[in-house]
Amino acid sequence: MSKEINAIFIDLGGTFRIVEDNLPYKTAARKRIADLTGTSLEAEVFHSLIEKRYDDYRDWALRFMCEAPEEMLWTRWLAPECDHALLEKNAVELTYELRRAKGERVVVKEGIETVKELVSRGYKVGVISDLIGTKEIDEWLDHDGLRPYFCTVQQSSVTMLRKPHPAIYFLALKEAGVRPEESVFVGDNLERDIIGAKAANFGATIAVEYPDAKKLKLTKENQPDGIITKFDQLLEVFPQSPVMNTSAMEQRRV
Repeated sequence: MSKEINAIFIDLGGTFRIVEDNLPYKTAARKRIADLTGTSLEAEVFHSLIEKRYDDYRDWALRFMCEAPEEMLWTRWLAPECDHALLEKNAVELTYELRRAKGERVVVKEGIETVKELVSRGYKVGVISDLIGTKEIDEWLDHDGLRPYFCTVQQSSVTMLRKPHPAIYFLALKEAGVRPEESVFVGDNLERDIIGAKAANFGATIAVEYPDAKKLKLTKENQPDGIITKFDQLLEVFPQSPVMNTSAMEQRRV
């Protein structure tokens, strides 16, 4: 079975990029955060405190489907006791290091090659991602040479909109110049990626379930059109624009 699809939008964290544990990398980032905030606490102690506070911020962000400006993230939630002028001055770098403090982010196996091949087959490929920070993605796109291959890169840290709010999908569709019904979204989070794409009237949704990830918990509301277990499986699903081969995905129903 096939359907007409001209554009493929992908999530980043857990879908196209994964976190690798790298202790020296994380330790250096945590030390940098302590230096940039001027805290008197030891770096690891301060990072543990920030992680607890981030949970409160995340609850707020998910509730309102919104991302806060980096200056507010640090002055209101993560380090309110520190000098606010210093936090505002260093907010971009602080958020960048906070992401690094979790581990080193790398593209999934065959990810870059798959995106390049999809573009060569005539599909438009774009990014719609929820993440904090405005520095990391631009740096990564240039480092991996991927900027020319994405027709749009929508980040919650820039738009201030978080999935599943359909507006961030609408922004991506508008910049890509495609209709929602001829577009597909690929993501690993059913409650945000899949439900948001459905709300934006995407033509199809694909859930990612990698072998080392948590098993997807499907419901009628978050049911994707198919499931893939490795990123380069998209090459089987999308053989040539505007074709989508739905039989190349696992069909799992509630």
